[in-house]
Amino acid sequence: MPPERLYQSELTGLPLLQRGKVRDVYAVDDETLLVVATDRLSAFDVVLSDPIPGKGAVLTRLSDFWFKRLGARQPNQCLDRPLEAVISDPAEREQVAGRAMIVRRLAPLPFEAIARGYLIGSGWKDYQATGRLCGITLPGGLRQADPLPEPIFTPSTKAAAGDHDENVAFDAVVDHLGRDLAEELRRVTLMLYTEAAAYARDRGIIIADTKFEFGLDGAGRLVWIDEALTPDSSRFWPADAWQPDTSPPSFDKQFVRDYLETLDWDKTAPAPALPEAIIEQTAGRYREAETRLCH
Repeated sequence: MPPERLYQSELTGLPLLQRGKVRDVYAVDDETLLVVATDRLSAFDVVLSDPIPGKGAVLTRLSDFWFKRLGARQPNQCLDRPLEAVISDPAEREQVAGRAMIVRRLAPLPFEAIARGYLIGSGWKDYQATGRLCGITLPGGLRQADPLPEPIFTPSTKAAAGDHDENVAFDAVVDHLGRDLAEELRRVTLMLYTEAAAYARDRGIIIADTKFEFGLDGAGRLVWIDEALTPDSSRFWPADAWQPDTSPPSFDKQFVRDYLETLDWDKTAPAPALPEAIIEQTAGRYREAETRLCH
């Protein structure tokens, strides 16, 4: 059986290209990648030493669900190839079964495409200080966790490992990508968010915000890559627990962040070990998000 907890994959038959905070990426050939979602978890840009059991499998199933559900609306990276086609060793296939995706090898755009539908997190801090969210002027009198008048596109640069992403104005995207591609990036980001948020709301989940990544294919067309509307890339709130003027509970690693904030830790590596109870409760939150959305 596949391991319940996989901190790091070890595939000898494929060249390892990179280990990210969560994903291990292997080269299959010049046009194809194998992406393995491990159970690693990062908090405050530090990868913790304790894996969250089953987390990578939940992320993979959720991404697969959204890529299929919204695939008719936007081309994505996924290829319909069995794991056996790229991993010949049965033990290595079992190691990553249920947590690996075979995808097209595309050059990613140098921006994270973020859609926000609610005023929370860094956006709430910006609004309190300036009345704006990532440079976009908002109406006065909004409260923490209030819905925005309409979803907005707030791109950021993609930081190197260990660094923080930096919010940028839309004009910076235009300057780098050109007007037509920048406008398409914004349109697709808001379209995917709006459709996913409506679906999730009917199942008791508010998607407050989410991060997309895109690449370009050989014809210069925009392709949805990386992960899709998971608790790692999105802020999921239980709709029945949402209320303004609060920071609602979420189905993601915020539970771990809140625990770490109670410790005397300077948010640099190495991170403190997590108690088993925190690990299990975090795993339960990821599983509940999947259950509400996919069943």
